[in-house]
Amino acid sequence: QVQLVESGGGIVQAGDSLRLSCAASGRTDRIYIMGWFRQAPGKEREYVARITRTSGVTYYADSAKGRFTISRDNAKNTVYLQMNSLKPEDTAIYYCAVQVFGTNKYDYWGQGTQVTVSS
Repeated sequence: QVQLVESGGGIVQAGDSLRLSCAASGRTDRIYIMGWFRQAPGKEREYVARITRTSGVTYYADSAKGRFTISRDNAKNTVYLQMNSLKPEDTAIYYCAVQVFGTNKYDYWGQGTQVTVSS
């Protein structure tokens, strides 16, 4: 089992920045990929970014490229999402999730943190 706790959400204005954090606990040695997703009101959950825990290789959704940066601190078992130049359409609940070795899906999810961007 892996437990995930997100933090760092809030209410900001368009153009501002936020950094989200996701702290993992439990069987963190099993983590292969750490990712961020978001779900806006009335919309389906969408992928934002991911990072491979060992190699640090990153992938981004088109909506995140150039504005968001995913990073990790393995010593702290924490993944971050630095979000710059925020737009009102970035308003959503942001979820952290991990994929463990041996699976091809995100197995564990955090409770989410709300990000609201006002125009």
